[in-house]
Amino acid sequence: MKILKKILKFILALIGLICIAVLIILWVDALGTDYLNITKNDPTANNSYVITNANIIPMNQDTVLVNKMVYIKDGIINNIADTMAVKGVEVFDAKHKFLTPGLIDMHVHVWDRYELGLYLSNGVTTVRNLWGMPMHLRIKEEVINEQIFSPTFITTGPKLTGTAFIGDDNVNLTNVAEAKEKIIGYKNRGYDLIKTYYGLDKDLFDAVIEQAKISEMDIVAHPSQKVPFSYHLNPQIKSIEHAEEIVQQPLKFDLDTTKLQTIINAISKSKHTRYSPTLTVFNNIYQMMLNDSILESESMGYMNPLIKKVDSNKQFDRWFNAKQNDTAVVGNIKNQHDFHSIIVQKLHEAGVDIICGTDAGIGITLPGFAIHNELNFYKEAGLSNYEVLKTATVNASKTHEIMTAMGTIEPGKIANLLVVEKNPLLNLATLKKPIYVFINGRKLYRKTLDGFNEKAIQRQNLMATAIRYLEHLIIE
Repeated sequence: MKILKKILKFILALIGLICIAVLIILWVDALGTDYLNITKNDPTANNSYVITNANIIPMNQDTVLVNKMVYIKDGIINNIADTMAVKGVEVFDAKHKFLTPGLIDMHVHVWDRYELGLYLSNGVTTVRNLWGMPMHLRIKEEVINEQIFSPTFITTGPKLTGTAFIGDDNVNLTNVAEAKEKIIGYKNRGYDLIKTYYGLDKDLFDAVIEQAKISEMDIVAHPSQKVPFSYHLNPQIKSIEHAEEIVQQPLKFDLDTTKLQTIINAISKSKHTRYSPTLTVFNNIYQMMLNDSILESESMGYMNPLIKKVDSNKQFDRWFNAKQNDTAVVGNIKNQHDFHSIIVQKLHEAGVDIICGTDAGIGITLPGFAIHNELNFYKEAGLSNYEVLKTATVNASKTHEIMTAMGTIEPGKIANLLVVEKNPLLNLATLKKPIYVFINGRKLYRKTLDGFNEKAIQRQNLMATAIRYLEHLIIE
């Protein structure tokens, strides 16, 4: 009996030590991102301004509103005019620079708070996180309560899959009742959207769609190969992800533009459907094949260290081995990427709303930085600069009702804004380093934004990320 008590005491002491270690690791990680905290007595806490001498890119029309004034009141655009008199509000002179809506990345995977600063530094003022975990609910609450500088944060729940698609990153649904129960639970916990993934058969998919409608939760679909592609045009599904899924599923890797047009026509008839091509993440497979030392590049320091150690290395090894076994793979990947560009072109010509998403946060796709690559790919696909910008502003804002106050510069819209040196309708590259970023009306200087980058590069929070991921596995 005494031995049993000693063993029990040892186990309890060990558990206690582990808990203390976990708390210390998370506390140190939280200290590392305290630069994002909104301090009420700091000038950056001010969210009311009169902006003068601004050349506005409103994004509700293809034009520039020259030399305007904008009144931001409590984080909301109150008025736009040639002249106005507002007392007791700080004046900010835009010095005839260009004022544009903040960018929206509709497909990201956030792993820590450092990445929030990386998005802001790159002009991304809203993110749609598509792999929900408990930590994302905490970030969302901090953003809503205006405790931290962050893009507007929208998140799905965990990824819903069928029984065959096994992996610790998936919630494997086994029956209809479980599917409905999960969605009800995600709604109650505070997730905004539902993410469907591979392996959902007809019965499970029907249950997800039915309950999502009842629970008033939009669905974001990574297409399931267990149902026809047309199944994803259901009105409850607001966006379909990845151009490569068109190649892999309905086309069965046949890069045939005639067959493609039939699929594009079907999508175009579904007026509620928006498409997020995520060309960048697939192109990065090609980049990994071209550069054997890509994981050692300086820019990879912006990736979360756990993801870099696990996912980035896993993807690199997969494609490195593939090209060793078959040299034709490199050309095949390049051809498929080029075909994805044709998909974007055809979707655009058919009137389908394209929404900009990058799949940032996995592989070698950098948080924040990747959106500029994605926008350039749309430009290469034949879209004008205005049409390219629509994918990351007004098109994105029309996807979900919770996003309608974003995407344009108009009275009543959230003051998520960028001040850039040149006219982005003529020069997209000017968006890469905004001079100022307004987030909910709060003004961040370029020096501050550069500081966000410096804090995030080569960060040492592998263990903290692992703990948060373990929490996700326990509480899915």
